[in-house]
Amino acid sequence: MLKKPHLSFWQIINMNVGFLGIQYSFGLQQSAVNPIYDFLGASPDQLPLLNLAGPLTGLLIQPIIGALSDKTWMPKFGGRRKPYFFIGALLCSLALFLFPFSSSLWMAAGLLWILDAGNNTAMEPYRAFIADKLDESQQPLGFQAQSFFTGFGQTLANVSLFIFPLLFIGTTGKLPTWVYASFFLGAICSIASVWWSSYTTKEIPPTPEELTKMESESIQLRTPFVDIFKALKNMPKVMWQLALVYLFQWYALFCYWQNSSKSIALSVWNTTPEKDMTRYGEAVSWTGLVNGWYNVVTFLVAFALVGFAKKYSAKYVHFTCLFVAALGFLCFPHIQNKYLLFPAITGFGIGWASMMGIPYLMIVNNIPKERYGVYMGIINMMIVIPMFIQTLSFGYIMKHFLNNDPRAAITFAGVLLVLSAIFTLFMNPKKEIRD
Repeated sequence: MLKKPHLSFWQIINMNVGFLGIQYSFGLQQSAVNPIYDFLGASPDQLPLLNLAGPLTGLLIQPIIGALSDKTWMPKFGGRRKPYFFIGALLCSLALFLFPFSSSLWMAAGLLWILDAGNNTAMEPYRAFIADKLDESQQPLGFQAQSFFTGFGQTLANVSLFIFPLLFIGTTGKLPTWVYASFFLGAICSIASVWWSSYTTKEIPPTPEELTKMESESIQLRTPFVDIFKALKNMPKVMWQLALVYLFQWYALFCYWQNSSKSIALSVWNTTPEKDMTRYGEAVSWTGLVNGWYNVVTFLVAFALVGFAKKYSAKYVHFTCLFVAALGFLCFPHIQNKYLLFPAITGFGIGWASMMGIPYLMIVNNIPKERYGVYMGIINMMIVIPMFIQTLSFGYIMKHFLNNDPRAAITFAGVLLVLSAIFTLFMNPKKEIRD
């Protein structure tokens, strides 16, 4: 590939604007989909299985898209990575537009599969896009810019869940009218933000030698699977260590996202969807505000973590952030004053800022540049396999060990984050970006 240019701060921001729409969509998935399941009659132990779309589509799609994008060069359609995240954004927009029209639990679950397939198609090549475009000195800023837009996009999504119920009163079909407004805005953001990044940022073309190699390697149905197997076989040790960290980290996060609304409803409003749907709706609205706050914290601290990672090592920054997030989760279900939920969830905001950027700094210089796509896809496998395990196992744990109490689920998540932080200390990247 050609020598990577040194980009200005605003050029790096422009290339990451597309992450705003992707993460607005993901924010709705985190905070609005499970309440919609509640409105449509789902029971607590059904929620893990209804959320199976996320981990399963991520497991299947991201590594395949990553492997294919490594061997792609289509200048008429934007280059190597952009064709994939543009198609993903189109799928997201379509699913978001249709989601409020769900008339049954299983229709909503089916649309979630489409939404998550789009999110995964868009998100995976975006990670590789940063590694492709930026040199080593600018990669920390690039990855943390994605963390910033993760916080910003999810903040907009969660704040919409608080504001829109005040503006759009009543129900349309089986769902509150505000659901339509939030998801329609998400559909617009998804495609518009990705278009902006595609318009403002050109990909670096491959060298003639790289292009000749791409053209000589015909892409067949088995090609991405062969590439994934080879990459796994030769995967550096630090990535296996990251997989152990992610096992506990992402299992914990799925527990939180599935149960935060119900936990707040019980601890603050002393209600459930079955007892009082109106009061539960108030709890869902407040949960949107609380989750919006942790994402505000994320985009406020994201760029500060760049300096800490360069000065003190990414490993110790991630350990500290995970531990702070764990403390927040452990406090969260015991809070009865709705305003005190904000300082508790601040810890998760700090942890989330690290989760969305810092681990990539520990591995990006330990993998070959020509395989960025497939390895970023494998990292996503490390994210979705714990989620997949959670969707299959946590319903049983919830019912038989946690008494179907969502507050206990949040505590359980806090314990898992403590374990994740401890295992971070065992990571040993051979090459790390430092001052």
